[in-house]
Amino acid sequence: MDKNTVIGFILIILVFIGFYFLNRPTQEQIEAQRRYQDSIANLQQSQPADQKAAAIQQQVEEQKNIPDSLKQEQAAANFGDFAGAVQGTENFITLENDLMVLKISTKGGRVYSAQLKKYTDYQKNPLILFQGDEAQFSITLVTNNNRVINTGDLFFEAMNISPLETTLRLKAGNNDAGVDFVYRLHPDDYMVDFSIVPHNLQNYLSSGTNSLDINWGQKIRQMEQGRKFEDRYACLTYKYFINDDVEQLNPSKNDSKPVPDKLKWIGFKGQFFSSALIAQDGFTSSQLESTHFQDDTIFLKHYAATTGVDFDPKSGKPVILNFYFGPNDYNLLKRYDKTKFAGQNLQLEKLVPLGWSLFRYINKWIIIPIFDWLNSWVANVGISILLLIIIIKIGLFPLVYKSFMSSAKMRVMKPQIEAITSKYPGQENAMTRQQKTMELYRQVGINPMSGCIPMLLQMPILFALFQFFPSAIELRHQSFLWAPDLSTYDAVIKWNTYIPYVTPYFGNHISLFCLLMTAVNIVYTKYNMEQTGTGQEQMPGMKTMMYIMPVFMLIFLNSYPAGLNYYYFVSTLITVLQTILFRYFLNEEALLAKLEANKKNPPKKKSGGFMARLEEAQRKQQAMLKEQQKQKGKARR
Repeated sequence: MDKNTVIGFILIILVFIGFYFLNRPTQEQIEAQRRYQDSIANLQQSQPADQKAAAIQQQVEEQKNIPDSLKQEQAAANFGDFAGAVQGTENFITLENDLMVLKISTKGGRVYSAQLKKYTDYQKNPLILFQGDEAQFSITLVTNNNRVINTGDLFFEAMNISPLETTLRLKAGNNDAGVDFVYRLHPDDYMVDFSIVPHNLQNYLSSGTNSLDINWGQKIRQMEQGRKFEDRYACLTYKYFINDDVEQLNPSKNDSKPVPDKLKWIGFKGQFFSSALIAQDGFTSSQLESTHFQDDTIFLKHYAATTGVDFDPKSGKPVILNFYFGPNDYNLLKRYDKTKFAGQNLQLEKLVPLGWSLFRYINKWIIIPIFDWLNSWVANVGISILLLIIIIKIGLFPLVYKSFMSSAKMRVMKPQIEAITSKYPGQENAMTRQQKTMELYRQVGINPMSGCIPMLLQMPILFALFQFFPSAIELRHQSFLWAPDLSTYDAVIKWNTYIPYVTPYFGNHISLFCLLMTAVNIVYTKYNMEQTGTGQEQMPGMKTMMYIMPVFMLIFLNSYPAGLNYYYFVSTLITVLQTILFRYFLNEEALLAKLEANKKNPPKKKSGGFMARLEEAQRKQQAMLKEQQKQKGKARR
């Protein structure tokens, strides 16, 4: 090493020493910093709200007194090469298409607000999914000096701004290194392309970085009139990456769940609108959480998801994600599997609850296609529901007719059944009565189950419709007759007073369609019990129970959508008219004569048939009872 080199090193050392002494903080600055740290420690202790607010204000004032040089040193120590993004001004970039308006904030690079242009809330205000601090989105980075930073605390620089696309860059160091958040909208689409793009980050992040932690949360606003009912249908939903399973957190209580398996998407779902985050390559291990708000707020729930995605800062390969901010429209969501996400088996339409497997298939292949077809040429949704009722009634007519004929046969044979009952009275002759009754049925060709089976076959459609109407966004804000909105209850009477045991279950209103449905059910029950039956007189509690059921349905369905109660009301009314017409045109004397003629040539027993199995079961039961009585007799002796 020559003389000039040695002198050069000495001068450099002297410059560094001089720079240190000239720029080191004064004793007053050090004391201010100490007080600042003490205030932070005090804030972490449990204090009343007013004391915390005062401490925070003191912290802000003391922070102002810290010199810029010390602030820079603090930022460098806490944020490493990202220290330049600690301070800045929050600006907003607006992206807009025909369906929605998004505001993107330069602080955190997140979606600040999302408005759906074609919808309003129940108060007719613009429908805003979230705004401001109601939603959070950030990623966690580990710097090369092992500092954990959150992008939500940093300021991004907006680049390449256009009405449908923008890029926000979080800079690292003084070069072109950093990470980009790229947002892109498409015309007439609720799906938002979102990508996280690294630029020369390998020297600024921890050498072991191979994934990113994503922190996503949102408060779910009340959008509909019936808060309790809407809350029931709002739930955090998620789909696994490998299989078709779609699951959800418990919608009725606070719930959290670690999900170690890979996920394809996570949905923050309301009754009719959702926010969903979709990962092209899937999310790694996730922690999901759902909490409820009190009834006196404008929010129903708060959802939070902490998850991860694979990330390679060296290759510059972007992380491909998508946001969905839009309605829970079955056809719209289903379409993504054939267009944008073809081959990925996204199944985002499962955000629309259509019931368990059988009921979902009925809704998917029967109810929804028919309802969509009706809505395509009928201007009023109420008329579409009426036509849907008629179509379903026509389709079920053979089953209804068979059930009615079975009841009619039982009715005309009632005098002979009563004769058997009189001939074999008492509990000790119960088995004999049953045997004689079944023998009579076999002689005249009556199958007691022939009336029940058609009714049971109708039940899946009934339950499918019970799932369909509360989830059908087509009913939302659609009026019919006196109901201003078929997607919620049609209150004819309201009150504000909280009534114990009434308000929690029945609500503070009476729905007119539900009341009419109950009245028609009571009339139908009374008519049916008067016109049919063989043996109801032997079951004293049955008559009361038959009247209790419609009242129970009134309590249960009072808060359900007017569209559902309207369907049940008209459907039951048509059933009553069908029954009256059947009875009017049926010649019961001819039917009885036909049954009596069957006695001369009774049908042969089918080996293994229902009647044969029933008679065999009765014989075995009677033999067992006789054996029990015999054993009791021996015991007495």
